Amino acid sequence: MNDYIAYCGLDCETCEARLATINNDNELRIKVSKEWSELNGVEITPEMINCSGCRIPGAKTVYCDSLCPIRQCAQEKKMETCGGCPEMKSCEKVGAIIGNNADALTRLENA
Repeated sequence: MNDYIAYCGLDCETCEARLATINNDNELRIKVSKEWSELNGVEITPEMINCSGCRIPGAKTVYCDSLCPIRQCAQEKKMETCGGCPEMKSCEKVGAIIGNNADALTRLENA
């Protein structure tokens, strides 16, 4: 499986936080921090936008590093992704992603 596929099936290679990190693009960090702040109803600063990828060693956003219940669960179960979990289809945690993102579900099903 592509290492840039997150535990939930999202594609980290196309994530703007990762792109801002690998390209050291502060304008993109500002854009992402504004979007994510509005989306999540909390202040997310441009300095918080640093991530190498969910399953890749290196920098993580605060949410991905320590708050994401999907990532925490998959790591506790020692799963490569949620696609290997027999509970994936009924899981409320990953269901929030795969219920709204057909591409993420397809990536996990093909894992």
